[in-house]
Amino acid sequence: MPDSLKQDIKAGKIPLLDLTPEIEALWDELLKAIQGVLKSGQFILGPNVKAFEEEVAQYLGVKHAIGVNSGTDALVIALRALGIGPGDEVITTPFTFFATAEAISHVGATPVFVDIDPQTFNINPELIEPAITPRTKAILPVHLYGQAADMDPIMELAEKYNLKVIEDTAQAFGGEYKGRKLGTIGDAGCFSFFPSKNLGAFGDGGLIATNNDEIAEMARMLRVHGARQKYYNEIIGYNSRLDEIQAAILRVKLPHIDEWNEARRQAAKRYNELLKDVPGIRTPYEVPYAKHVYHQYTIRVMNGKRDNVKQFLADEGIGTMIYYPVPVHKLPVYANSNCHLPEAERAAGEVLSMPIWPEIAEETQIHIARGLEEALA
Repeated sequence: MPDSLKQDIKAGKIPLLDLTPEIEALWDELLKAIQGVLKSGQFILGPNVKAFEEEVAQYLGVKHAIGVNSGTDALVIALRALGIGPGDEVITTPFTFFATAEAISHVGATPVFVDIDPQTFNINPELIEPAITPRTKAILPVHLYGQAADMDPIMELAEKYNLKVIEDTAQAFGGEYKGRKLGTIGDAGCFSFFPSKNLGAFGDGGLIATNNDEIAEMARMLRVHGARQKYYNEIIGYNSRLDEIQAAILRVKLPHIDEWNEARRQAAKRYNELLKDVPGIRTPYEVPYAKHVYHQYTIRVMNGKRDNVKQFLADEGIGTMIYYPVPVHKLPVYANSNCHLPEAERAAGEVLSMPIWPEIAEETQIHIARGLEEALA
């Protein structure tokens, strides 16, 4: 355990996420990579972006990886590349970060919200078919907290109704579903490299993964103002390119992602053991056919006690976070959706994410578990 974290525990301060061990371990490599970009003078779509795209495509097992400015842009561009636009409907989950639905709205389509599976927090495949209409063009599942959505029934429905599937994999880089990497099962997978993600940059960054040549070509055009050749713009696009420095940083980190994800899984197992007899909470459910990568370790706090528990832990210096306090269909911008989705609404009142990162020490987790027990007492 780093001395700084020992001091934090003594001082009663534990963050939700601590990135310093990862940075310290890779400091020399990161510094060399950043300096290499600075010395090269190539800052936009340079050799590191190209190399990272090739390396991450190989890791994921896809033909194409297209680096973009953010996970949000990845969703918008993927939707555009798949021909989703005004008048179309896209079925998605209400229990996710706002960007998922926002991207659908940005391309002129309408998000149609379907309730979640209370065990996994992901979209409930059994509820998708009744939501399909003649305007439905795509399904956009989210692999929330690092847990795989149940993709087989989603893909079966897509085939039955000739729908596209875009996976929001922002929180699940390296996660798997029945032996396949998340983000590679649908027509396109969208990733975020926001600093707090399992594979995080030192700023914003995103990626689109696909095995479809036409989708890849369109995505590459859209990220550079809709042009295959500079100054010969064919469609209205975006200025959305993965930064060369961020690509260099991600190249240093990528070889470690499986090790980091396994460390997160081990930390989750320790939490499960520490919390198994604590009344009033429910620990995360891990589906047997998938590999959860625990971007967040999210418990349910039952009986209306979540907010009080969060405040108690904050007073004890233990950082927690609510992802997400308001389901998307209840936000003002989507107030006209007029839907009642009880499982998503119930989850929004009960979820609480606990501190987790690959290097979190058992001593730290014991301290957190004791604090949680006290909060519930």
